[in-house]
Amino acid sequence: MPVCQVKIDPIQFWNLLMPSATFTCMSLLKSQMSLRTKFKHLPCTKSIRYISHLSRKPRHRNSIPLSPQQDSHALLKEDPVEILSNLWIKTFSQPQNPFTNITGFLSKLDLWVLAYQRTYAHFTGSFPPRNAFHSHVLSDLSSLRNTVIHGKFLWNAKTHQLIRGPNEKPITEQLSRRQLHNILTSKTPPFQDIVVQQVLLMILEPIFEPRFSSKSHAFRPGRNPHTVVRTIRSNFAGYLWFLKGDISEVFDDVDVNVVMGSLEKAVKDKKVLNLIKSGLRAPVRSRLGEEEDEEEKDSKKRKQGRTKKRILNENDCKPDPYWLRTFFEFSPQEAAKIPNYGCCGILSPLLANVCLSELDHMMEQKIVEFFRPCERDAIWKYSMDDGCHNPAWPEFVPSSGKEKTRKMDFIRFGGHFLVGIRGPRQDAVEMRKEIIEFCERIFGVRLDNSKIEVEHISRGIQFLDHIICRRVIYPTLRYTASGGNIVSEKGIGTLLSVAVSLQQCIRQFRKLKLVKGDRDPEPLPCTPMLYSGQAHTNSQMNKFLETMAEWFRYADNRRKVVGFCAYVVRSSLAKLYAARYRLKSRAKVYKIASRDLSRPLREHTNNSAPEYSDLLRMGLVDAIEGVQFSRMSSIPSCDYTPFPRNWIPDHEKVLCEYINLQDPKFFCQLHKSVKQHGICLPQDEISDIVWEYKTLGVRSLSQRLCGDKGMENASQKVMAAS
Repeated sequence: MPVCQVKIDPIQFWNLLMPSATFTCMSLLKSQMSLRTKFKHLPCTKSIRYISHLSRKPRHRNSIPLSPQQDSHALLKEDPVEILSNLWIKTFSQPQNPFTNITGFLSKLDLWVLAYQRTYAHFTGSFPPRNAFHSHVLSDLSSLRNTVIHGKFLWNAKTHQLIRGPNEKPITEQLSRRQLHNILTSKTPPFQDIVVQQVLLMILEPIFEPRFSSKSHAFRPGRNPHTVVRTIRSNFAGYLWFLKGDISEVFDDVDVNVVMGSLEKAVKDKKVLNLIKSGLRAPVRSRLGEEEDEEEKDSKKRKQGRTKKRILNENDCKPDPYWLRTFFEFSPQEAAKIPNYGCCGILSPLLANVCLSELDHMMEQKIVEFFRPCERDAIWKYSMDDGCHNPAWPEFVPSSGKEKTRKMDFIRFGGHFLVGIRGPRQDAVEMRKEIIEFCERIFGVRLDNSKIEVEHISRGIQFLDHIICRRVIYPTLRYTASGGNIVSEKGIGTLLSVAVSLQQCIRQFRKLKLVKGDRDPEPLPCTPMLYSGQAHTNSQMNKFLETMAEWFRYADNRRKVVGFCAYVVRSSLAKLYAARYRLKSRAKVYKIASRDLSRPLREHTNNSAPEYSDLLRMGLVDAIEGVQFSRMSSIPSCDYTPFPRNWIPDHEKVLCEYINLQDPKFFCQLHKSVKQHGICLPQDEISDIVWEYKTLGVRSLSQRLCGDKGMENASQKVMAAS
């Protein structure tokens, strides 16, 4: 659409706009009114106002606004999932190559749209479709992208936002001093900062994932506290001394140069490095807001008595339900702290892992240097990989007198790590000294001996709410000897136990005010659910119990702990219902509502109320779920599924297999092996061995398979194959 549809004389227009240079200031003031009257009579007054309106826009908008005739969705040319998938494949195929051109990924508008979708879903709870965006959203995303690429993006710019969140209203009127102060001192980061953090996270995560050690399990896809517990059960069975370390000070305060030095090893793009560096150094809140925190708290306390309940808007995100808030109180110490550096936000956990990966690689080198095998020991006689003598029972270690083998292992979850050492205590003390010196030299963090404790396995080590200990057992070992005879022998050894501390659960319930007392805890009524119905209350506590049962899935005493949690929850709800429905005691509640509280309860004073079955049939009430795990037989037992020694997540397996299929050398080697050995299934080999074993016997088959290598080794090979 043309801006001005009427032609005017440019000389006359210039004379009206630009007065003579000989005018003084007084003459300019006098001629201001005459100029206004002349402008009113111009035929293109509306177009001039439109031009002046465009000139008032912020100068940091670098993109040209989209015209109505242009299709805004024509700018989206690629699939962002395909872009990121190719990036993952590239990084895993060449993990050690540094990236020099990350700006090329930042220039793709499709990635910004995906980042906006994820951020939108975080705020509203719904993932918006790609084709439902308005043109102004894509225009704002394009402006934000260009600002980041040109190096003009400012973190925490709450008053100059290029794009606003779905629940934020545009500022159309002039803000008051109090409103401006509240915006500047609020802890909520701007919406555009979270979008930029999301884009950087999607690009940097596949770059650093293949560089990370397999000993790290926090803030990484496919890894969680359960993988830590299963790894400890599978790999830490033969260790005597443990180092339990806490280096979470790196999450609180870390030198910017340390983070940038770790990033520069894999990223060589100066624009991205400068963007992250500015985010690390940017202040989160103003000093004025920090000084007035106490005044705000005092004012909130004064207004607490007369505040009303907040009514959420239609698009506002609902608060977490009661069961989820309750479970968060059970979060272990190792998972409670999440790093937050400057204005980096959701990018901070990745940056923390990048820094702490230096410690992971150092410990991997120490593990190799520390290993000294001994043939007289029960496990790890020859190499580091032969410790799993029984894959189906890796936590059992047969007794062999004094342990001669020197071996060490390491695992880390966030800012907490665990080191297992098979050897004397002096080795553990020396390793603690080396770790303290390394952290002070690399991270600039001074740790004392209380941060890294040396503990023996007999006393028990608490890690991620699980107690790692061992006990002596005398199992009956059954195996098949030569000739097909089944031999049963009594054995002796130690069993690694991963259990849950019941006292820890009692302390957590005491914090939630669900029990009182320590040795003999007494359940208290669940007052936060006082004004909720019976169906809603039972469903909330069932979700809590299911989450607890899943959290303690790999604990040896899973049934005992989950049964105790179910007892506390049922007793707490029974006391609540006794107070709500005026039944005076838990016994009367159990008598009416049964053991699992699944039958409806109602007050005796309101006898005219309709029956619950009639209301349920009409759809006016919800069905009441019984409280789960009311009987010990319904509680699932511990999951003892064998965990591979060199375990990797499923997505990494798929990536490695896909990379092998794309490599022509892999097919050449496969073709050669097929030509040399032919195609034979493992089932066919086992059937041939079993048939020859039955027809020829052990002695003839051993001579045929192994020749002159000895009868003993041959028989062991036959028994292992069968």
